[in-house]
Amino acid sequence: MGFNAAKLKGIFALYGLKLLGALAIFVFGRWAVKIAVAIVRRVMTAARVDQTLVSFTCNLLYGLGLVFVVVAALAQLGIQTTSLAAALGAAGLAVGLALQGSLSNLASGVLIIALHPFRLGDNIETAGKAGVVTEINIFTTTLKTEDGQAIIVPNGKITADVIVNHTPAAADA
Repeated sequence: MGFNAAKLKGIFALYGLKLLGALAIFVFGRWAVKIAVAIVRRVMTAARVDQTLVSFTCNLLYGLGLVFVVVAALAQLGIQTTSLAAALGAAGLAVGLALQGSLSNLASGVLIIALHPFRLGDNIETAGKAGVVTEINIFTTTLKTEDGQAIIVPNGKITADVIVNHTPAAADA
C-alpha cells in the first residue's frame, strides 16, 4: 500500500467538504438558535411573563435548539444519528424516572409562576406551613414565619395541597 497523492487528495476533498459543511451548520445553527431565543425572550418580557419563567423557558429552548444543531452537524459528517437519537431518548427516559420528584416540583413551579395563586409578600398557608412568601423559584417556594424562620416548601407539595392566601389584595389581583 503505497502513498497515492491523488487518493489522499480525493479523501481530503470529500471529508474536508463534509467537515466544512458540519462546521457551517453548527456555527449558523447556533446563531439562529440564539436569535430565536432572543425573540422569545422579548415576546415573553413584553407580555409581562414572570422573569423566572422567561429565563427557564429561554434556557430550555436554547438547550433543545443546540442539541438539534449538533445532531444536524453530526449527520452532515456522515455519522448515523438514528442510534444517537435513540440513545438520547433512552437516557432522557432514565433521567426523567430518576428525577420524577424534581420534575414534579418543576412543573408545579411553572404553574405557580404562570397562574399566580400567590405573589411575593402574600401571607399564605399551604402544605401544613404558614408564612409570608419571600421567594418563588422553579423548584421551591420560601416562606418566612412570624418568628422569622425560613421554610422552604417544594412546589409539588404546594400545588398538591390547598392554598389559603390570607392577603386581602390577592382576591383583587
